[in-house]
Amino acid sequence: MILPLPQQRRPSLFPADEPVVQGRALLPAAREGDVYVPRFGDPICWDFNGVLKRPANVTASDWKVNLSLELEDPYWNLLARELMMLSFNQRHPVVLKRGVVLDGATDPRTLVYIASRLRTAARWAREKELPPYPDEWTVDDLRRRISDMAAQGSSPETIKCHVSTLKTLAAAAPALSLPWPEGDPWPGQSARQVAELTTRAVIATPTVPPKTWFPLIRAAWAYIHDFAPDVLRADCRLRELRAAARPSVLGIDERLDQWLADPRNKIPVHADSPDGQAPEVQWKLLTLLLGYESGRVTALNGRGPARTRRRTLILDAVAQGRTTTHALSGELVQVARPDGTTGPWHPGLDQRTLFDTKTALRDAAFTLVVGLSMMRDSEVHEILRDPVVEHYSTPAISSTKIKGTTNRPGKHWWIAEPLVEALAVAEAVSLHPERVFAPVHSDKQDCAMRGVLMLKAFVSFVNAARSWTGLDEIPTTYIRPHMFRRTMAMLTDQFPGSEIATGMQLKHLAKRALANATTRGYAASDVEWAKYLGDALDNVKFRKIKDLYERHTAGEEIGFGPGAERVKDAFDQIDATVKARNADARTADTLLRTTRIHIRFGMLSNCTADHTNPVGAVCLENAIIPEGHTGPLDERCRPDRCANSMIGPEHLPIYDSHQRKQLELINDPATPACRRDLAERELDITRNVIAMARETE
Repeated sequence: MILPLPQQRRPSLFPADEPVVQGRALLPAAREGDVYVPRFGDPICWDFNGVLKRPANVTASDWKVNLSLELEDPYWNLLARELMMLSFNQRHPVVLKRGVVLDGATDPRTLVYIASRLRTAARWAREKELPPYPDEWTVDDLRRRISDMAAQGSSPETIKCHVSTLKTLAAAAPALSLPWPEGDPWPGQSARQVAELTTRAVIATPTVPPKTWFPLIRAAWAYIHDFAPDVLRADCRLRELRAAARPSVLGIDERLDQWLADPRNKIPVHADSPDGQAPEVQWKLLTLLLGYESGRVTALNGRGPARTRRRTLILDAVAQGRTTTHALSGELVQVARPDGTTGPWHPGLDQRTLFDTKTALRDAAFTLVVGLSMMRDSEVHEILRDPVVEHYSTPAISSTKIKGTTNRPGKHWWIAEPLVEALAVAEAVSLHPERVFAPVHSDKQDCAMRGVLMLKAFVSFVNAARSWTGLDEIPTTYIRPHMFRRTMAMLTDQFPGSEIATGMQLKHLAKRALANATTRGYAASDVEWAKYLGDALDNVKFRKIKDLYERHTAGEEIGFGPGAERVKDAFDQIDATVKARNADARTADTLLRTTRIHIRFGMLSNCTADHTNPVGAVCLENAIIPEGHTGPLDERCRPDRCANSMIGPEHLPIYDSHQRKQLELINDPATPACRRDLAERELDITRNVIAMARETE
């Protein structure tokens, strides 16, 4: 029984036996009474494990509220319980009757934060020698609390959260049984304003550096696409051996003689046997290969005349060189190593290393999914078996959105084929009945997985095995799952019209069916990536120009139109210089790099306008040029009219197909008049481009 406190103004709104969880979906065990549902009167701990569905990446300790330390005091304990109860059940009839409107807590972790802030407030009051309970405090004391936090160097984000809790207490005062300083300490100001937390144009989340991104993604794909079949084959073979193993060793001598008589059978040995010594036999695996449970290994390696005879036969075979480190997997994929040699990617998959490699496959799949899908860490961990579906005729991952919701809506994230393969591998190594990303060990299926640790473990595993796999070293930089989301959004933003698609993938849609401001923050450019992409674009552009030059000097047609003629003239001058100097291809490369050849390669045409001085660019006529933009406007390109256009041979099939399509529309009686007019204009443009090519020929 909980006795009333002398400071209470009235009895608590909630009786002691009132369930904390109301209006939310309980897990079956909690509904049936097999799991205890926390009550308002519980003064020590509110444990929500088994009561509410816990996100897959949240630990069990984060799903319970401990009313410990300063909150063990009856006053602070009751105050904390009342505030948490009000926040968790803001639509409760007795709360609404009091006229209290609060922002609801979405899950138990919010209650943990509330308890923590009240705990630190009580500790602060003791350290500052204030009255022990808020019934003797004033709003000035609350402002001092925040000022002290700022003076001690607390971040604006932390201060904002504490201000929000104090403002919530002020709003909840009519429903509290204990006194609290009356009035909002910061009327007319939001918590962000009090904390002086400014809104950033670019979010604080950094990108994964290019030097880490590329070797990490390549390594993850190598493990999924190249190495996974070997690991899964070995794992399947091990399961088959264990399923067929017999508990009795009766007849083992005959079986051993028969097995050794087949020259195809080799003794499994450890791959890490010391140099100069005989390979160490894998006795348990050999026992399985003979058809017996591995626990009966003493029949081969124990004491006694019969066992000594068997051991001698086996060691003689080892001395003859009848050994293998690939007894489970067979021959492994061959790779080129850093030292120039070629060989298997792993020294040998046995029972001991199979667990580690299966874990690495799970981590590799996680790396690819979190790296290329723009999913949050929580959303990746919520992926269940058979997650790949067709969403608007495109492969997509079906998962659950956790952040900012209480009803856990199902969502879809579009993916490419490599992620389909990655998820299939993750499913194959997962032992969890539902989840794809789960502990590989069968005894720990309900443990929460931490994406940070999975990424770190995979980087360490890849770097440690480089001498065998031949993969590039991955720099051990600071990486977190949300950084991949930011990086992929930034890379996607390089494509025109990507804002809406990026917002849909990030689940940042606003009411206007476009991406919101957060999406633009995610997609903002990064200095390291801008330099890398600029250099990469320059390299790709030079390779294309060099290819055009080689084709031109070989007598092939490289393009049509006025822009193409200028490029050909520049190539002719370079070729003449090379021949006059009696130089080689290296000199031609140098001249190509130093000569100002302006080509912007496009899907429908190439633009030869100088972006610093785009003279004659039709796309700029009567155009509103965006602030800070230099060069032509690609979306207003008119290759049939512009003096800078260069129509390549690769473009002509597109125009030919477009011409036929427009003729079909024009000749179709069902085509509306306005659509027919548009088709006729498109047909004129297409015919002009094709005619330009024919005139040049």
